[in-house]
Amino acid sequence: MPASTTYAPPSASIGVFGGSGFYDFLPDVREVIVDTPYGAPSDLVAIASVGNHRVAFLPRHGRGHTHPAHAVNYRANVWALHSLGVRQIIAPCAVGSLQKHIHPGDFVVLDQIFDRTTQRADTFFNGPITHHISAADPYCQRMRAIALATAQELGIAVHENGTAVIIQGPRFSTKAESAWYTGNGWSVVGMTQYPEAILAKELGICYSGIALVTDYDAGLVAETGEAVSVEAVLKTMADNNHRVQALIVAMLERLPAAVDGACQCAKEADWAVMNGR
Repeated sequence: MPASTTYAPPSASIGVFGGSGFYDFLPDVREVIVDTPYGAPSDLVAIASVGNHRVAFLPRHGRGHTHPAHAVNYRANVWALHSLGVRQIIAPCAVGSLQKHIHPGDFVVLDQIFDRTTQRADTFFNGPITHHISAADPYCQRMRAIALATAQELGIAVHENGTAVIIQGPRFSTKAESAWYTGNGWSVVGMTQYPEAILAKELGICYSGIALVTDYDAGLVAETGEAVSVEAVLKTMADNNHRVQALIVAMLERLPAAVDGACQCAKEADWAVMNGR
């Protein structure tokens, strides 16, 4: 069913950073234009009903992948969802494996980030409000548990934790860089989880990063030794899109419409404010 476009945005309680494939099958999609203090988000926001939830879908890279990872306006994207009432975000992403036991086609429920990006706008708080968000645990533990349990019930090969190295892009890693990441024991490498996850934390949004492994990064831990290519990434994504979609829909059935103190994410954002203390 074609989506309708409006300037009067309805509300949503849960957000998904995913392309149109995640909501094309839904019957009541409304596409809304959201203005933010940080400029335009990557695309229109599509809002639809999934079970008992109103869900906001935003293509992280825009339709047709017109915004490469290093140029995504992460602040506008996260702010747009927050302004619609979103307080929980499911954030699938594509990554390369840094370890032999993490295979292409596997899913990883991320629990840590190692930031290797440069010059990305990575905070909403440049003054006069001083805000020091705790990033020790960048992901919502409650949502991580739901993601893991749901993936296991669906029979998806899933790793219950993993550190994602976030590189600047748009290029892939050199072999030397990839070897260093692997030697440090880190799990996967990608381009999008930072600063997205931290920006969500600053606004008190519960955020779950779910990584789909598309390749072995730079070929160092693969039996073939072949380096990552766009063709390999796109093929694995195409082969697994239905599983990503099934996982997200099943997670939506488990998530509450309102967090209401179920975890500490919103409180941590309040505690981070330094002014007046």
